[in-house]
Amino acid sequence: MYLCLSKKSKWTLSSIVKITKKVSNHCCIGNSNFRVRGVFYGYQKRSLNIKKSEISIKTVEQDFFEDFMVFQARVEPMNSMLVNIVEGGSVQEIFVSNGDMVIKGQPLTRLYNPNTELNYMQQETSIIEQINNLNKAKLDLRNQELNLAKDLIAIEHDYQDSKNLYDLNKKLFDQEILAKNEWEKTQENFRFQKERMNIIKQSVTKEKQANQIQIGQLNQSIGIMEKSLGILRTNKKNFLIVAPLSGRLSSFEPVLGQTYQQGETLGKIDVMKGYKLLADIDEFYLPKVVQGHKGTVDFNGQQVEVIIAKVIPEIKAGKFQVELNFIGSDNLDLRQGLSFSVRLNLSEKTKSIILSKGSFYQETSGKWIFVVNGDKAERRTIEVSRENPLYYEITKGLKPGEKVITSSYKDYKEVEILNIE
Repeated sequence: MYLCLSKKSKWTLSSIVKITKKVSNHCCIGNSNFRVRGVFYGYQKRSLNIKKSEISIKTVEQDFFEDFMVFQARVEPMNSMLVNIVEGGSVQEIFVSNGDMVIKGQPLTRLYNPNTELNYMQQETSIIEQINNLNKAKLDLRNQELNLAKDLIAIEHDYQDSKNLYDLNKKLFDQEILAKNEWEKTQENFRFQKERMNIIKQSVTKEKQANQIQIGQLNQSIGIMEKSLGILRTNKKNFLIVAPLSGRLSSFEPVLGQTYQQGETLGKIDVMKGYKLLADIDEFYLPKVVQGHKGTVDFNGQQVEVIIAKVIPEIKAGKFQVELNFIGSDNLDLRQGLSFSVRLNLSEKTKSIILSKGSFYQETSGKWIFVVNGDKAERRTIEVSRENPLYYEITKGLKPGEKVITSSYKDYKEVEILNIE
């Protein structure tokens, strides 16, 4: 008697053992064969028959593993400068074309904005009027100083006259020629003129000091006004867009009559002195890519070294940007916009167990693999350490020389043994 257990049986080992014990108490010794065969068949590993032509088999190797990555990069000039709109307006004239070589200060295009120009004229008129008023105030202070100087001269003259009369009358009074009341008048007049002169001198001195302070403040205000006027007149020239430096004009496509707002970019000037590479790399590699890493590009069959000069860690649409410089690219005939495939080395070469990359990794995440042995392939647990575009580095579970299936495991997720036909 045999118990038929299918692969999909829900019987557990403990339940089967209990049943076999009960059955053994009522059956002959030959029934022991029933127990052994039934339990064995119930735990048979899941298997699947596949054709060899439908799978890809690779050999595990022991070789040098190098952690590297490959990405696309484009050639850009080493230095560039944007041509921005300082004062918005509509395009009135265009003097150059996209791709032209230009020199610093060369006119590129002219904009027109009547409202802004009228506003500039009004501001200019107002500033000039304020400057004139300040100059008039400064002139009034100068005239005031001049009038004080004239008054002081007249007062000093009166004082000198009174002093001369005082000296003369003093002699006459001492000789008893001048009457006492006249002498007293002379003394009083001399005292008055002396005190008057001293007071006026002090007043003139303080007035001059105050005027000097006011004139200095006026001059400072006039200087600020003149500076503002200069900036205003410079801004009026901003309607004429000129090249900020010498180089090749690119991305320059203005249209006559089209209106541009302040701050918009009209084009770019590339300085034709050296080139660099710009690349957008998946954010997964951000911790691995650092400044100073070296790589190579294939230029006309020649391997040219490059080095990462800058890593821009800002993530945009799942990518970050890096700048690479050529090492010894003086003789390379580079052109802006060329695209290169860059192989970037992330580590030194190390002797490791390696396996060619395949689709199996998508289903297993590198945790297990089918190892081929004759016409069968059995599932085995493995560990994958690092990877590059060509190989996985295997740290556990596989030996050099073993053969494994590297094609997709989409239909084999629940299978433990593959029968290869």
